[in-house]
Amino acid sequence: MHYELRTIPGCPNSGPALELFRTALQAEGRNPELVTVLEVTSEAEAAALQFHGSPAFTAGGQDLFPSAAGAGLSCRVYSTDRGLAGLPSIASLRAAVRGSAAGA
Repeated sequence: MHYELRTIPGCPNSGPALELFRTALQAEGRNPELVTVLEVTSEAEAAALQFHGSPAFTAGGQDLFPSAAGAGLSCRVYSTDRGLAGLPSIASLRAAVRGSAAGA
């Protein structure tokens, strides 16, 4: 499975998101070095990728946290047990990784 972290230029959560993604993959028995990073730089690219904000975690080209928000170059928030945050919890990311593997 191909894992990709999609971000926008200047996203303050890019570095922490990559670390979180690698940690979640390793915890789920997957190679954390398989994550690639794609910087989305235009509205056209965001629309083509169905990119709903930065950071976005994908597996096999599918967003691990589907969103009804419009595609675009924006920051993204995740619902956590502590409220809205710029990153998902490690538990929810691990569950999404597991779900992507089950659906593959």
